Amino acid sequence: MTNIPLSHWLALATALFAIGTIGVITRRNMLIALMSLEIMLNGVGLAFLAFARFRGDVSVHAAVFIVMAVAAAEVAIGLALAIAMYRNNGSIDLDQASRLKG
Repeated sequence: MTNIPLSHWLALATALFAIGTIGVITRRNMLIALMSLEIMLNGVGLAFLAFARFRGDVSVHAAVFIVMAVAAAEVAIGLALAIAMYRNNGSIDLDQASRLKG
């Protein structure tokens, strides 16, 4: 197995997080923003795993598992919000999300 340096793993994690951040900031479609948040969470998980591999610590895998659980919960809640927005507004544009206020 090849020994990839920690800096390469962190560069990939940073790139994933940056791509996700750009996607959240620039896109107005709710589904694209949710996918961008998933990419950001994957970048964080990869950084956790890279540091765990570098230190030889396996307990960090539990934290990555929690990040994955948060990502799954975020998808479930986000899709429910997207369905509610589409039923009320006829679109899932994030600029119209203020119309969901009670």
